[in-house]
Amino acid sequence: MDPPTGPSSGPYDYELLVIGGGSGGLAVAKEAAGLRKKVLILDLAAPSPRGTKRELGGSSLNTDRIRKFLQQASLLGKAVQDSEKHGWKMKDHGSHGWSDLVEAVQEQVKARSVELRRELKRWGVFYLNARGEIVAPHTVEVTDMNGGKRRLRAETLVIATGDRPQYLGIPGDREYCLTSEDVLSLPHPPGRTLVVGRSAEGLEWAGFLCGLGLPVTVILQPDLLQEFDQKMAKKIEKHMISSGVELLYHCSFNKVEQTEACSNDVASGGSTTTLQPASRGRLRVTIGCKDGQTKQDDFDTVLLAVGRKASTSDIGLECVGVQCSQDTGRILVNEWDETSVNHIYAIGSVQHGRPSTTGLSMYAGTLLARRLYREDATLCDYTNVPTVVLTPLEYASCGLSEEKANLTFGKASVEVYHSSYWPLEWELPARNKDSCYVKVVCHIPDNERVVGLHVMGPNAGDILQGFVAAMNCGLTKQQLDATVGIHPGSAQVLSSLTQTQRMSEALMMRGNCCG
Repeated sequence: MDPPTGPSSGPYDYELLVIGGGSGGLAVAKEAAGLRKKVLILDLAAPSPRGTKRELGGSSLNTDRIRKFLQQASLLGKAVQDSEKHGWKMKDHGSHGWSDLVEAVQEQVKARSVELRRELKRWGVFYLNARGEIVAPHTVEVTDMNGGKRRLRAETLVIATGDRPQYLGIPGDREYCLTSEDVLSLPHPPGRTLVVGRSAEGLEWAGFLCGLGLPVTVILQPDLLQEFDQKMAKKIEKHMISSGVELLYHCSFNKVEQTEACSNDVASGGSTTTLQPASRGRLRVTIGCKDGQTKQDDFDTVLLAVGRKASTSDIGLECVGVQCSQDTGRILVNEWDETSVNHIYAIGSVQHGRPSTTGLSMYAGTLLARRLYREDATLCDYTNVPTVVLTPLEYASCGLSEEKANLTFGKASVEVYHSSYWPLEWELPARNKDSCYVKVVCHIPDNERVVGLHVMGPNAGDILQGFVAAMNCGLTKQQLDATVGIHPGSAQVLSSLTQTQRMSEALMMRGNCCG
């Protein structure tokens, strides 16, 4: 819905003005409009540094959809192999069409962006594809796509500008490296790919591309999945290596430059697909090793996954005194999501020191609008936040890691129940029996309350969802044991855990002594 152009009848043009069109911004805007408030969203969908077009919905909504599409694409290749054990007769194992995948995914993202605009119109939210900059406490300067400027006043402002992939600042990275925003703009398969970074985003892309039959190397900087349970991270690492991903340890990414154009066939490396990238210049990468030596290697694509930077530097926060973290550039907020300026709020990944997921941002945005306009005092609970890593073997978690639980309560007060499991759908194709794994972290003095839950296996995110609700209700190990499992199904393993980590460690010690 286009905003009105006539003069405002009161001191403010809008009761609520949201800068940023990500998941949190859309949620707070729609909820406020549903409560009959006059709301405007400003969201300049500017292209990435490499020129990739961005759509309404922000990096969270759009990236999440792309992640799921690509995970499914990579898993289907493995499913083709498994199908023979289920009686399907394939003439050949097929090949993968990169351009077909890219076209389908891009069309879905564009369609979702159009649908979001329709949703805003149905809710009565005004929307402008324009940049917003705060120039006075209640005043925002709006710059449209053609450079035209005007100033609007709003009673309340919400910052929901999200974040963007960042670069390392080494020679050649902005000229020759891609980020996750840019990969699907390639007209050709990425070919031999170097992924730089130890984040979930980097490992997901490594898994996607490996699943499509591409050779992938990952430089870990510095350690794998630092923000997650480290024993689970080690299991993910082991599975990725067995899937064919090469991991480089204790290395640094120092330089990238383009060499002469060439055309290479990319072997499938045992996968079901073979991709042939188009002719283009290859990239020569300089890598620093632990011993102080350097080496060079050639790749078709270098993908940076070294973290994300908050989009807060050019929206006028300093003009009105909104305080940000000097380290991260993210906005400091209180428990009410309020910044240091009492009529300006922040939602989503621009917040400093809080977890950030699409679902959390949407929930927090909805609650913020209700606190502002419905006299509802409910605060967003940022403790038990579920998250999922869409690596080939999916990993989902909620609550504390084992390491964090030990630090919080003391190791003697923490009991960890765990088990490997074999999904029934993996038995006929005889996939690795020990890959899938669950662990439940309990606080012993609090009646063994479940403070952390971790699942690694097919559809781990869907398995975890219902247990998250139970954790929010104070789930204990006794209640978990009393839950009737659905058979056949993988989730039932969580209701039948008897082995503790202490028991496993004692058995290992005994075995080592006997040996």
